[in-house]
Amino acid sequence: MIGIGLMSGTSLDGIDAALVEIQEDNGRIRYQLIHFLTKPFRPGIREEIERAISLERSTAQLICSLNFKLGYEFAASAQCVAKEAGVPMERVDFIASHGQTIWHQPIEEGEYVPSTLQIGEPAVIAYETGRPVISNFRVMDMAAGGQGAPLVSYTDYLLYRSDDEHLVLQNIGGIANLTYLPKGCTIDDVRSFDTGPGNMMIDEAVKRYFNLPYDPDGSIARRGCVITPLLNRLMDDPFIQMAPPKTTGRERYGKQYVERIIASLDEAVRAEDVVATFTEFVIQSIVHHYRQLGPIDRVIVSGGGSRNQYILNGLKRELSCDVVPLEAIDENSDAKEAIAFALLGYETLHGRTNNVKQATGARRAVILGHITPKPY
Repeated sequence: MIGIGLMSGTSLDGIDAALVEIQEDNGRIRYQLIHFLTKPFRPGIREEIERAISLERSTAQLICSLNFKLGYEFAASAQCVAKEAGVPMERVDFIASHGQTIWHQPIEEGEYVPSTLQIGEPAVIAYETGRPVISNFRVMDMAAGGQGAPLVSYTDYLLYRSDDEHLVLQNIGGIANLTYLPKGCTIDDVRSFDTGPGNMMIDEAVKRYFNLPYDPDGSIARRGCVITPLLNRLMDDPFIQMAPPKTTGRERYGKQYVERIIASLDEAVRAEDVVATFTEFVIQSIVHHYRQLGPIDRVIVSGGGSRNQYILNGLKRELSCDVVPLEAIDENSDAKEAIAFALLGYETLHGRTNNVKQATGARRAVILGHITPKPY
């Protein structure tokens, strides 16, 4: 089967689209990445997403409209990746769309029950492309008592489990999350959870101080010095100290959180030192969680953070095992999550359970996703 996986994450930098061919060989799923691209949002869309996420600025009308706008954005990304690969849309068997998370509340807070909302209307994607669409992957896991994340741990298990190594798959996107695959593991041995912020806080600081979208190669952080009292304060954050299963997102570590942290600092603090401290926070929060795992032979890092040499070097400094980017095993780090949702959609279409209940905290294994049939 040929599928397209669509992913827009907490970094809000656009839509990742992966065109993949999926096969099964002796009960094991294999894939070939045909083409991958990241399509930036049209002007104004990122700002609308940021408004929709904000408790102070969001409205029901905004979210309703943005749901359809993003549907057209996701459809255009699917059409673009197929066109660039020279694959007619008629040959694509399905599209699997994660959507854009607007709010993710994994635990009850007062009157608000555990819930999650991803938008990017699947009916629009299906109509514009003429392909069936699998979407809303997180909600069934939450209905079963889980936190709706992390979901990529299922495909990590399918693709990377080993009889020879204890592996950690460490993704560092806007949020950082890990999948731990002990040597010779079954799916019940897999552990996976969010470790805290990834690039999100760094990006906000760099945007504020340097008017840049991110810290290229960690070069700004390398010019700074870690502010130890601030790092200690960040590490005392309740989420970092919470036991898994756990997930988090922009609603916790986004712009408002960063603004509160910066407002509490002395005005004489150097911008480079703030960036260095936020970057070191990523490293130390990841390492803190590794101490709760078993033996580790190798850490494979993906996501935008895999290109930040400050982070990679910091992990190598702190860990007594190999630390390599996903490209070291000839795979595309940027495409990893979009590929994962294509594989999750494939499993959904085949009626197979595709969550890792011990990772999300769900009461049972369930089939994830809503299926919107092709409209004509």
